[in-house]
Amino acid sequence: MGIGLNLILVNINRLKKSIKKNEGFSNKIYLDQLGNPTIGFGHLITKKDNFIKNKIYEKRLLNDLFEKDLLKAIKEYKKIFRDISLNQEIEEVLIEMIFQLGYKNFSSFKKMIKAIKIEDYELTIREMKLSRWNKQTPKRVRLLINKIKSNAKKK
Repeated sequence: MGIGLNLILVNINRLKKSIKKNEGFSNKIYLDQLGNPTIGFGHLITKKDNFIKNKIYEKRLLNDLFEKDLLKAIKEYKKIFRDISLNQEIEEVLIEMIFQLGYKNFSSFKKMIKAIKIEDYELTIREMKLSRWNKQTPKRVRLLINKIKSNAKKK
């Protein structure tokens, strides 16, 4: 995939593997933890989508959709963190958060975003733990927090 990663050093294959593992896969519509219709690797179905309930879709089509969703998350990451350079695994955590939560929900983590920008990873982790997101997907949040902990000192 030819993603223009001019500001970030993401290991794209590692990022894809992590997101796919954490999202899981379904070739037909299912309801996510909040009851939202979802398909593929965590694609939130919108009014623009033309998916039909109980229809089974080809994995290739859903993988293409995943690639588009990932590219969107990377572009949104670049908007928020355009002025700073972070450790690549921390960048991957943030992109995965944007992928899962969407830009609007991610951008509501104002204290966490400020903490990231000044590389205050203790506050970053505290904000992640205190979030409603942690109550909804605690296993995933724990995995992402551990990635931040193990990479907080690297750059």
